[in-house]
Amino acid sequence: MSISSARKAAYSILLAVDRGEGHSDELLRDDAVNALSAADRNLTTTLVMGVLRWQIRLGEMIRQHLKRPNAKLDAEIRVALEMGAFQLLYLDRIPAHAAIDESVELAKHAGHNFAAGMVNAVLRNIARNGPAAMECEATHAYPAWMVERWQRNFGADAACAICAYGQQPPQLSVRLIDANVEEELATAGVNLKRGVLLTAARTVVGGDVTQTEAFRAGRVRIQDEGSQLVAEIVAASASAKNGIRVLDACAAPGGKTLILAQRLPEAHIVACEASPIRHAALRARLAPLGSRAECWLMDASTLAEEEAFDLVLVDAPCSGTGTLGRNPEIRHRLREEDLARQADRQKAILHAAVRAVKRDGRVVYSTCSLEPEENERVVADMIADQISLGECIKAMRRDGILTEAGANDLKNCLTGDGALRLMPGVLGTDGFFVAMFERV
Repeated sequence: MSISSARKAAYSILLAVDRGEGHSDELLRDDAVNALSAADRNLTTTLVMGVLRWQIRLGEMIRQHLKRPNAKLDAEIRVALEMGAFQLLYLDRIPAHAAIDESVELAKHAGHNFAAGMVNAVLRNIARNGPAAMECEATHAYPAWMVERWQRNFGADAACAICAYGQQPPQLSVRLIDANVEEELATAGVNLKRGVLLTAARTVVGGDVTQTEAFRAGRVRIQDEGSQLVAEIVAASASAKNGIRVLDACAAPGGKTLILAQRLPEAHIVACEASPIRHAALRARLAPLGSRAECWLMDASTLAEEEAFDLVLVDAPCSGTGTLGRNPEIRHRLREEDLARQADRQKAILHAAVRAVKRDGRVVYSTCSLEPEENERVVADMIADQISLGECIKAMRRDGILTEAGANDLKNCLTGDGALRLMPGVLGTDGFFVAMFERV
């Protein structure tokens, strides 16, 4: 029996992720996947992201049907079983015989003929019995320590909601760069609806925006609405629009930097990135800005500048637990003890940023993390005054940056200290934390 191109591609990517040879978002954009038909690309993405989202739960169910539940399976067999089980349990448009038979063939093609019968038997048992009913099944798709801390920090209902949102394919949000591009996209077969928060944001509800000339020319960019919001907050907090120096301390991939350049057209922007590969990509992306932007290859925690910038964005490297629907493999590689190490680096970057900003200048700190170690505890000991984002939200609504509903919703997301916490999915965004400081 032949194996479909989509399943072959998904199997290869899942094995590469399992071996630490790449991240799913990068591997799904490689040449082999791009060469597939649109339908096969979609199925490949669905299989890869779905297995990564449900891998822990799939493992539980597979073990229930093994003669030796604690046996360690070879990666090739385990991934074939996970792909088959995911299709049987979570994709209602895939025939059971296709999911089972092709998973058996994947095991054979990987050189595991001896295990093909076991793969067949396990998947047929799963197809026959289905999953056991349980309250909030989504919580079983995450490490127990992760769920327990969310229950402790946010309550059981919120933890269940976080997990459930992370199990769904995230909506695709875009940013319109000029007013005419929406009509152009509609002509190209891309259907949009208005963003929840920002007047420049849209959600794609139909069509492939990446295949349009508008996307290739940069007139529309893919970017989560919460990520766009962070950059809009930074730009709105500028005390002046002209002749200022702005530092984007952790800039790659550059989406927020481009928004800063759009909103502050007379500003000079310095964008820092520590990774040589990401720095090269950042330089290429910001090249159209010309002399308005500099790209520095450096770790922002080592910044030696003092009182050199009027405005600083610290979009800090973090655990990414607010983006688990978009980046599902994070849950498999993150350990609770990693949070303290992340926080040490975040504090070092933020302290350097505060030194680098002028007196009366502002620093905006953001993460896509849900964890207090990376958010409230990082900003708690800053030698700068924390400013409530409430006034910034009002100004952004007044200037037409926020929708009326978005402004009202964001007011309800303010913490007691005036920081902003977006929970995953509540406003259609990933999870974000944003705090603002003024150096005195």
